[in-house]
Amino acid sequence: MSSSFSVLRVGISFVMMCIFYMSAVDSLPELSPQKFFSTLQPGKATLAYFCQADFPSTSVFLEELNEADKPLQDYGISVTKVNCVTEETSRYCGSEKNLMKAYLFRGHILLREFPTDTLFDVDAIVAHVLFALLFNEVKYITTLGDLQNTENALKGKANIAFSYVRAIGTPEHRAVMEAAFVYGTTYQFVLTTEIALLQSIGTEDIEYAHLYFFHCKPVLDLTQQCRRTLMEQSLTTLNIHRFIKTMEAPLLTEVAEDPQQVSTVHLQLGLPLVFIVSQQATYEADRTTAEWVAWRLLGKAGVLLLLRDSLEVDFPQNANVVFKRAEEGVPVEFLVLNNIDLIVSRVESNMHIEEMHEDEDNDIEGPDMDIQDDEVAETVYRDRKRQLPLELTVELTEETFNATVTASDSIVLFYAGWQAVSMAFLQSYIDVAIKLKGTSTMLLTRVNCADWSHVCAKQNVTEFPVVKMYKEGENPVSYAGMLGTEDLLKFIQLNRISCPANITSVQEAEEYLSGKLHKDLVSYSSVSVLGLFSPTMTTAKEEFTEAGNYLKGCVITGIYSEEDVLTLSNKYAVTLPALLLARHKEGKIESISLANVHAQEIVQIITNASLEIFPEITVENLPTYLRLQKPLLILFSDGSINPQHKKAILTLLKEKHLDSLTPCWLNLKNTPVGRGILQAYFDTLPPLPLLAVVNLHSGGQVFAFPSDQAITEQNLLLWLKKLEAGLESHIKILPAQKWKPPLPAYDFLSMMDAATSQHPTRKVPECIKETDVQENDKEQPEDKSAIRNERTGTLRTKHWNRSNWFEEAKKQFRHDNKELCSKAS
Repeated sequence: MSSSFSVLRVGISFVMMCIFYMSAVDSLPELSPQKFFSTLQPGKATLAYFCQADFPSTSVFLEELNEADKPLQDYGISVTKVNCVTEETSRYCGSEKNLMKAYLFRGHILLREFPTDTLFDVDAIVAHVLFALLFNEVKYITTLGDLQNTENALKGKANIAFSYVRAIGTPEHRAVMEAAFVYGTTYQFVLTTEIALLQSIGTEDIEYAHLYFFHCKPVLDLTQQCRRTLMEQSLTTLNIHRFIKTMEAPLLTEVAEDPQQVSTVHLQLGLPLVFIVSQQATYEADRTTAEWVAWRLLGKAGVLLLLRDSLEVDFPQNANVVFKRAEEGVPVEFLVLNNIDLIVSRVESNMHIEEMHEDEDNDIEGPDMDIQDDEVAETVYRDRKRQLPLELTVELTEETFNATVTASDSIVLFYAGWQAVSMAFLQSYIDVAIKLKGTSTMLLTRVNCADWSHVCAKQNVTEFPVVKMYKEGENPVSYAGMLGTEDLLKFIQLNRISCPANITSVQEAEEYLSGKLHKDLVSYSSVSVLGLFSPTMTTAKEEFTEAGNYLKGCVITGIYSEEDVLTLSNKYAVTLPALLLARHKEGKIESISLANVHAQEIVQIITNASLEIFPEITVENLPTYLRLQKPLLILFSDGSINPQHKKAILTLLKEKHLDSLTPCWLNLKNTPVGRGILQAYFDTLPPLPLLAVVNLHSGGQVFAFPSDQAITEQNLLLWLKKLEAGLESHIKILPAQKWKPPLPAYDFLSMMDAATSQHPTRKVPECIKETDVQENDKEQPEDKSAIRNERTGTLRTKHWNRSNWFEEAKKQFRHDNKELCSKAS
């Protein structure tokens, strides 16, 4: 590695061209061009922003630059503004193009030019500057071959800190650069922004920034791969520092003193200690075990070999592991753990609980209303360089909007170019356009409300992003689903047909129920619903039609009301009016009577029928299944579900033994918070898979299926009968506790209830779309919902949920998980 790192400590200058500044950034030193260049020193640099009074304001950028002044000074990098004058001939005070760049100098030597739009905040400024200066300490790679070549070159010589960040200029990139500034002479830092490279080394979760420590220095055999340790914490400067310090610490230390008195660098870094108790007779085997444990817990805990024979302190004879927390004054724990996995699980479970407590402490301090949804920000960062084929959609303006949406069936995306959520969803919208290219008669369009606010205001668009469907002769329909490609595609495809579709013959009805009539749409709807009515049942048909309109874009619905309708009612043994539910995956058709059933009840019936019978619980769907108000029968699994376990539960479902429960399963790899739930039910993380019944809605009892029994139909049925008879003891009772929104203004469920309570026949599940009422204005199709405050309130609530769907789903999931585990601590 180069010695240029030491030169950085002498001092570096960073020059930026400035045009206009506000009083908020007056703290930056200001120089004339001549004075600025005369002050440049070898190995030193200045940050200069050349200002011209007649250039448009860049106050936001200057504020970020002012904020970056102090952290850059910590690295010997100064920041300065330069005031250009009319007669100035310097190329840095020249054209407007030059004035939109930032310049990095060392002495009088120009190192880099940055477009100012890449320096969008303090993190981006610091990250870009350090990255440019640490070009020898941080190697940027794009392929697996580059990584392998670097690894081979450093075997036996130095270790590698390999990191993946979503894009240059992110907070994680800054954290890595700051760590490289400190440790760059000791380790070779390697950086990539390529997801494919991260996938190639076997990382499961590629959505987030990662840092690996490659232990290459001990490797002398070039054919041997360097051992890799993943940093599991988020990439912050403090976490990286702590992680690297643990990599520098001895892998295993032998001690012969009271564990309560032992202190290592791990405790100083806030990590626990694990003592493997050894005796002289089993020393070699114990040391081998301790080394295995140490590698498994590297970066998570310190591991020591405790020599019992030389110890003067008494402790339980059967204890083979001692656990010491990092907190001062907490007594050590003497444990009996018979395998390495249990030791590792003990440490990891403790880490999960501490993280949960930290989250709760943060919640107590009060919510940070300025924090943007992390997943949205990550998406925007990760895909900044992605070129979107915007030509697949039509950009609308105030002049073209009305003519376009009245001339053809149109989907319109209302978005704001300055908003991260809008830009993230724009990518999904373009992905939908790609999938529909050449196959759809629907015109996909977009309106940038930052440019055409008047158009958006006329369409009653007050939140972003919003998608609306315009069809000739129909009111505009607002999309209220998840902000993702598949959900929006489903909405568009299912809106191709009327809802409910009018079926005109028995043969057509049979084709409809079999999926043949709309075979290209069956994959988007888990069920097809057919209402059966005699021609005289006017009221019942109106109720069903209203329900079908609400479900438009969610599920396929049809209606049959011909003279020969009795042919179908007799075949499926149901009295009119009736509902036929065709489940295409199972190949089943169910019949339900609709006598004296109103629209809202029909909607609920169809919505419940659309739910999976044995779902995997996820962030998005947990609230939906909790609303069923049944005890949960949860199968916890560390990965994919065992086919035999799934078969046993599905068999009991088919035989109607589980009607009083909501069977589901939770994959801890997909939903890691499940570990915290199990930790609340049990003192330590139990072996998986594990089956439990959780009665959230009545009593809060938690029952665990016996771990010594196989999950079979017979064993499970016998256990459930014992539960019903009261012969099984609970393992936990969850305390009754209300989980309120962070602020009264965030109580969106109450808002929706209040809004819909004024229209009892319109109280429908969250997935149902709103239909905007069109005004009688022939020049511009507008939503009449502005006239009704309660409808506007509902619209805004739904849009807020969609704009923040992932973050709010996570909060709701945490909320519901708190119901699941209800703070056992």
